[in-house]
Amino acid sequence: MSSTYQPVKCNPSCNCDDEQKQCTYHRRYAEMSSSSGVLGEDLVSFGNESELMPQRAVFGCENVETGDLYNQRADGIMGLGRGRLSIMDQLVDKGVIGDSFSLCYGGMDVDGGAMVLGKITPPPDMVFSHSDPFRSPYYNIEMKEIHVAGKRLELPDGAFDGRHGTVLDSGTTYAYFRRDVFAAFRDAILSAVHFLKRIPGPDPNYNDICFTGAGRDVSQLPKIFPQVEMVFNNGKKLLLSPENYLFRHSKARGAYCLGIFPNSESTTLLGGIVVRNTLVTYDRSNDRIGFLNTNCSELWRRVQFSGAPAPTPLVSPSKDTKMEIPSVQSPSGSPSNVLPGSFHVGFITFDMSISTTDSNLKSILKELTELISEELEVDNSQVHLLNVTSQEKDYLVRWGIFPAEPANYISNTIARSIILRLRDHRIQLPERFGNYKLMEWNAEPQRKLYALFSHY
Repeated sequence: MSSTYQPVKCNPSCNCDDEQKQCTYHRRYAEMSSSSGVLGEDLVSFGNESELMPQRAVFGCENVETGDLYNQRADGIMGLGRGRLSIMDQLVDKGVIGDSFSLCYGGMDVDGGAMVLGKITPPPDMVFSHSDPFRSPYYNIEMKEIHVAGKRLELPDGAFDGRHGTVLDSGTTYAYFRRDVFAAFRDAILSAVHFLKRIPGPDPNYNDICFTGAGRDVSQLPKIFPQVEMVFNNGKKLLLSPENYLFRHSKARGAYCLGIFPNSESTTLLGGIVVRNTLVTYDRSNDRIGFLNTNCSELWRRVQFSGAPAPTPLVSPSKDTKMEIPSVQSPSGSPSNVLPGSFHVGFITFDMSISTTDSNLKSILKELTELISEELEVDNSQVHLLNVTSQEKDYLVRWGIFPAEPANYISNTIARSIILRLRDHRIQLPERFGNYKLMEWNAEPQRKLYALFSHY
């Protein structure tokens, strides 16, 4: 128990427990997950990247959670909406930060990103939309049109002016359009990629719109899928690349599915997929929301912070700083930080258990080397077989991923991408390889390499 923790005592402005001693809370979310518990107050710290000193704040101390909140990897949820219990409102009321915050999500296959509490100096090419706090309790923008491949969708007037307008929700994964807007958007995409083969989605319970034949390289998708533009009422445009409206098919290699879905209500809801690799600034003091297409994993190179009060970066890309530290091993639970901020990766190892009836193991391993390089999106020369141990028909194979020559370390961005694919078991092998399972991975610090290779 924290020595600085204090329960929020029962009072007329809160719901109370059965003993009428402590304030309680209960929240239910759109996907029907829920969180409930008691309100408490304690010192909240903001990490080593922040100049902001720990602050006392009220928060929900969770006792029960259900649905996606319970099943998802993240442990807990942080509310940034408008309301006196929001961490933003509490810090603004204390005068320790300005009334603004920014979020930046990593791309389709790249982890990383950032959250900044406090004001930043907007980059000159950031585009803004007015956000009306009186229209809706949610963060909203004023959207007028959508263009696909340079052509405006033929939509009725007010298509994006539903009950809450166009809502920007960082806690929602995908995007949801009014049914007629979705139909027009879907048809425009299908027309633009008519040469791609349609395939069923990963979940038979949903009628996902999926395509195969576009290849596995996300950077090449703009050559196949059309560019989309969201046009605001002020005429400014937010450019969306394919990774802003597609998600990877989890069961078919090189396949993608539409991440935009029909909404039974009139509200347009834009989730995290739409703002991948986009710096989004919620400038609450000026009732506007800004957007900047950028590489969120390299955000700190572009963002210039304003003066006091200092902004508070909570999650930032790692700095390439050398330190002699132990290796980083695969986590048994929380995946929050796959690499420490100062880690300089020399190489990555992982174990794979293979059960096969093919007696020509040498041929299998050679082909596996090529497939692993494709799945991890590294050069074939970077993948090395380190060791093979056999037990009857099962083999335990240790692989190593090494820096691409002439580099002597793996950049943290690439290392994160590799580790996340290993951690999330994204390596998919053809059925002819039999049963296989990814085991432990290790990220080794940069150092002199000795005899690590076993020749087979």
